[in-house]
Amino acid sequence: METLDPAHTCLLVFDLLEGHVNKDAQSRARFGPVIANARRLLEAARARGALIAFAHADHRPGTSVRTLRDTDNRLRPIDPADARSHEPLLAGGTPATRIVAELAPQAGELLVPKLRWSAFHATALETMLRARGTDTIVLAGGSTDVGIAATAFAARDLDYNLVIVSDACTSPERDNHEQMMARVFPRMARVRTTAQVMTMFNGGGKA
Repeated sequence: METLDPAHTCLLVFDLLEGHVNKDAQSRARFGPVIANARRLLEAARARGALIAFAHADHRPGTSVRTLRDTDNRLRPIDPADARSHEPLLAGGTPATRIVAELAPQAGELLVPKLRWSAFHATALETMLRARGTDTIVLAGGSTDVGIAATAFAARDLDYNLVIVSDACTSPERDNHEQMMARVFPRMARVRTTAQVMTMFNGGGKA
């Protein structure tokens, strides 16, 4: 019977931000089930007293570097003459980088501003987790093949136990999402649904 020890578990909610979720009707439709599942996870984690952290983009002027690559995040070829191709979609300190209202952090929950894809790179996340004796991370949010993947690889190399919530993550490229969940993440994590994770938080009993 799989269980999660709340004393050593962190629910990490990744980049579920106004500028991504509420960008347009298509985005709202895609993110809708993910937000609903993230809310259920938050309720379960809070009820059990688990640590909760929110990683959120905080890109500021002068913090993004133009690197050589073939395409942008949507796999569109980059025009070498486009001097702004490296700039992030959302700018830190603006309403677009606020965590969506449905998932608003509560007092005492951790906020992890980040400048790169991974929630660990150049942030205080590992220090905060180690100080609280955390050894397991439940990971949810977007984008599956970008920030979730970068954070998962980093967590694996830092020897954390990982649970990646398949129906509480999303990507604009559905095939990428499915490939990561089926072929990549099982090598470094337990891939579970929201319902399964809620049962795990409940000590193996019904959610």
